[in-house]
Amino acid sequence: MKLHIKNGRLIDPANNIDAQQDVFIAAGKVVGIGKAPADFTANKTIDAAGLVVAPGLVDLSARLREPGYEYKATLESEMQAAMQGGVTSLLCPPDTDPVLDEPGLVEMLKHRAKSLNQAHVYPLGALTAGLKGKALTEMAELTEAGCVGFSQADEPILDTTVLLSALQYAKTFDYTVWLRPQDPHLGRNGIAHSGPAASRLGLSGVPVMSETVALYTIFELVRSTRARVHLCRMSSAAGLELVRAAKREGLPITCDVGAHHIHLSDMDIGFFDSNARVNPPFRSQRDRDAIRAALLDGTIDAICSDHTPVDDDEKLLPFGEASPGATGLELLLSLSLKWAEEAGVSEADGLGKAIAKVTADAARVAGLPAGSLKVGDVADVCIFDPKTRWTVEAKALASQGKHTPFLGYELSGQVKTTIVAGHVAFER
Repeated sequence: MKLHIKNGRLIDPANNIDAQQDVFIAAGKVVGIGKAPADFTANKTIDAAGLVVAPGLVDLSARLREPGYEYKATLESEMQAAMQGGVTSLLCPPDTDPVLDEPGLVEMLKHRAKSLNQAHVYPLGALTAGLKGKALTEMAELTEAGCVGFSQADEPILDTTVLLSALQYAKTFDYTVWLRPQDPHLGRNGIAHSGPAASRLGLSGVPVMSETVALYTIFELVRSTRARVHLCRMSSAAGLELVRAAKREGLPITCDVGAHHIHLSDMDIGFFDSNARVNPPFRSQRDRDAIRAALLDGTIDAICSDHTPVDDDEKLLPFGEASPGATGLELLLSLSLKWAEEAGVSEADGLGKAIAKVTADAARVAGLPAGSLKVGDVADVCIFDPKTRWTVEAKALASQGKHTPFLGYELSGQVKTTIVAGHVAFER
């Protein structure tokens, strides 16, 4: 299939392009920017007048719920959600059932995803067997099977010597370890941010120091091993200050934030809205403002959807009993654009900054061949209208998980076309 995308505003932060330029695609690759190669005849022409043409989005955390949790979501439903959200590459955490700690399971997931011919799926392998925090997995074999890094998902490692061994091993083979900074004991049974809102609602709290104490430990281990660590789902101002200092020191660390944490705080729990039950919990407005500032100054490298579909049986419960999680694949673009709009960045710069956080910057963090549209690159493209406003409604979401704290919100930015490896995978 030869495609010609014409009249669009091409925004490709990886290559510093923001201009009206046509894009030419053949054999799954970008073969021309601005000018068609010799003897190029398009099978299909897409008129992108008034639209933005960007690299396909790269999502650093999307739970696809397979294998084991098909009652919450299936690969088919979540891949369709990815296409509607313009997400062409996604990383999935290893907390499936069974856990992604065996090469055969990783290969099966990759094969299932490939057969659907939609988004590229990059699994994170389990750092320890069964995510139990005791014995390290066979990281070399998991890497051969297709894992791009190693994670404990939301399961903490109680024994710091195990984490030290994991980082030493990862450094030897140049693997990235993905860790969510949370102390295993502080706020273990907490369900909301420790603060006035939780006290008023009578909810057990998760203190900010559960994040900062974990960060101090991780940074000490990184200083010793020089292993590359990616910090998942930063949530607090104090934690981000520690990350800022660690980056100044030259430690090999990166970090991301969940898209919903950029906009919401613990006040959005309202009267026990279980859709606002997420992990880590929404923190104070001061923390939320610090997240926005850290995205602007580059302390936070990327925005992810933290897509965690939850079914009605586990969500329509009292706040403390509801399962944490929110659907996010289809909201990632709009919530990123909303951040740029509210951050006070000019419209000319804002679109580029927002797109960078979910394309080039995210791809760099994960070490993926994605997030770029230069000649020769795989043709993963997201074409969207930044001006179109849409209302977040359960029936509008392709994901099997219909629960998000943004239900009823009106957001800007609607994906019109998603192209994966040169084939049109979605058209609105």
